[in-house]
Amino acid sequence: MADTLKGKYGKYFAEMAQVSHAAEKIDETKIYEEANLATRKYMNIILDDNFLPDSGLINPENFKAFYESVVKEGKTGLILMEHYSNLDLPGIIYLLEKHGEDWSKDFASRIIAVAGMKLNEAHPLVRAWTEGFSRVVIYPTRSLNAVNQKEEITEEEKAEEEKRARKINFAAMRKVDELKKQGKIILVFPSGTRYRPGCPDTKRGLREIDSYLRLFENVLLVGVNGNSLRIDMENPDDMLADIVVQDKITLTASPIINCKEFRNKVLATLPEDTPDPKQVIVDTIMAELDKVHEEGASKR
Repeated sequence: MADTLKGKYGKYFAEMAQVSHAAEKIDETKIYEEANLATRKYMNIILDDNFLPDSGLINPENFKAFYESVVKEGKTGLILMEHYSNLDLPGIIYLLEKHGEDWSKDFASRIIAVAGMKLNEAHPLVRAWTEGFSRVVIYPTRSLNAVNQKEEITEEEKAEEEKRARKINFAAMRKVDELKKQGKIILVFPSGTRYRPGCPDTKRGLREIDSYLRLFENVLLVGVNGNSLRIDMENPDDMLADIVVQDKITLTASPIINCKEFRNKVLATLPEDTPDPKQVIVDTIMAELDKVHEEGASKR
């Protein structure tokens, strides 16, 4: 019988909950949370157990070049990373630290993730898991749409929720802008959700990603191969029901991409009457991310 996350590590979750202090409800004053290292130590136990010893960075030279563009050249840096599991963020930090060089350890310390507020609000144990890593919290469009589709929600309540979303996201983007100027590296999962096998829409890039490309100078695309925490498709919305599997996890990075040049190159190919140029830009970046994934798969 497969081990679920809660079943195998429930005792650690109970201990994590005791030292958890992240916000249970997000508003515009609570959109940034520093890593709680008291909970991260439990995450490292899970990673040690399930990332096989030959896990690591496929092409560390690309990671290093991107790091140096931020630290030595002062460029603002964005990571767009594939999203298969809730170990993706812990995994990149863990594998950069495991790489063992001064630059890779400092790279790991600079990563700030952009995360949906569901991770704070859905369940106390999910919140305790999430807060082991520094993050800016947003109100995703997908979440707002789900609220607005509920039949029991009145028009007034929808308007209030939309107002709340605007406040949260405005504050979040201001924080992202502040952090990038401090030399932090912002990590975003462009699909906005974990990829579910057989559900291609969960791998499509969100239109909002174009806004991030306009905010940053350089972007690094990171592909993920291997998965130690797999969605239980019978309970896809229960993160604690995810199946724990030992696997070799490898990360592959693209060469540095200049955001402005990339956007302009795509836009130059589009007819003037293209209905949604922003989505085309994002679809193109996702196609490049697929290539990075395939490169990594070929080198495992």
